Amino acid sequence: MSVQDVIKDQVAKNRVVLYMKGSPDFPQCGFSANVVNILRACGVNEFFSVNVLEDPEIRQGIKEYANWPTIPQLYVNGEFVGGSDILTEMYKSGELQKLLGR
Repeated sequence: MSVQDVIKDQVAKNRVVLYMKGSPDFPQCGFSANVVNILRACGVNEFFSVNVLEDPEIRQGIKEYANWPTIPQLYVNGEFVGGSDILTEMYKSGELQKLLGR
């Protein structure tokens, strides 16, 4: 399976997927920590996360998959939603809660 196939499979099989630096319990960057906090504030405590620091191929592959240069990246229902700044704005406006069904 190619890296793109692995990513496609992860995004398709999980409702909420976060590609991040570190893990939800131990984020390795402030932007990743911000997204985890936003998800938890929306009542999403269970989600599939991928630590891109553990796999350089996934780290590069996810940037190509979404054509988005930065990490973290959030996917909901198979669709790319955005990174930390976009998710912060969506949370403040209530749009993210609606997308997540909260």
